[in-house]
Amino acid sequence: MLIGLVRDSVMQCFCHSCRAPVLPAAHRRTIPTKKPLGKPRTKQPKKVKFITTEIRCQEMSKGGLAYEVILAEPVGVPAPRRADSPEKTPSVEEIQEKLKAAEERRRSLEASKMAAIAQKMAKIEDASRIRSEQTNSFINATKEALEAKMETHSEKREAYIGELRARLKDHLEGVEKTRLALEAQTADVYRAIEDKMTTAADKRDENIKKMLERLRDHEEQVRKVRAGNQERFQQLESAIQDKLQQAADRRLQLEQEQKEKLRSHERRAELVRQNKSARAECDAAPAQG
Repeated sequence: MLIGLVRDSVMQCFCHSCRAPVLPAAHRRTIPTKKPLGKPRTKQPKKVKFITTEIRCQEMSKGGLAYEVILAEPVGVPAPRRADSPEKTPSVEEIQEKLKAAEERRRSLEASKMAAIAQKMAKIEDASRIRSEQTNSFINATKEALEAKMETHSEKREAYIGELRARLKDHLEGVEKTRLALEAQTADVYRAIEDKMTTAADKRDENIKKMLERLRDHEEQVRKVRAGNQERFQQLESAIQDKLQQAADRRLQLEQEQKEKLRSHERRAELVRQNKSARAECDAAPAQG
């Protein structure tokens, strides 16, 4: 409104005597206004017209201008007064009709409130049902994941045990081959001794002593090898038993942790469900009151 008054004042002459009309803008469209039907229920404010008395121009910065518009005192246009209508006293029938209409409005308002409360309770029930479904699906998914993880862990454990057994079997086979080779060498040595005893009677005693010493050394070496192999076998067996025990302990620990997680999740879901039901009861109690 103030912008329009300033524009009208600028477009007019500054002498305030000619009152040149304001030219309408070419790009604007004049929209016909419709008068409202019936009498307005509220009193319209008094129309106030401002008249521009002075416009000052001042250069604030390079290439910029500032306009100062000074308005005169507002001139009020008195609104026409309507004739006072005689006061009408309502009858008993009109009062009863108004009371009936108020009672019907109160009943309809109560019905709408009850419908809103029922709709809200239905939404709360749907939300709790969806929450319970999500909780059950999460629990089922967690159980399936835990079972799959335990199955994978058991498969890996069995594969590792089978690999250790295969390595131990290969080692025992190598030990058995070494023993057979040593026995074959011993048999060859015995045969060589017998041949030498038959062919060299003079050096029989000396050669026998030497060969006996060699045999003793060889048997000692064989005994040492057997003792070392037996000790390694016992170490491998104890290591396998330790790893099996560790795997069983780890599996029990994982099962306990997953069970604790499931119990805590169920307790949280139960607490959330109880809080929602308590809130629903608290919301329904003031509405019913």
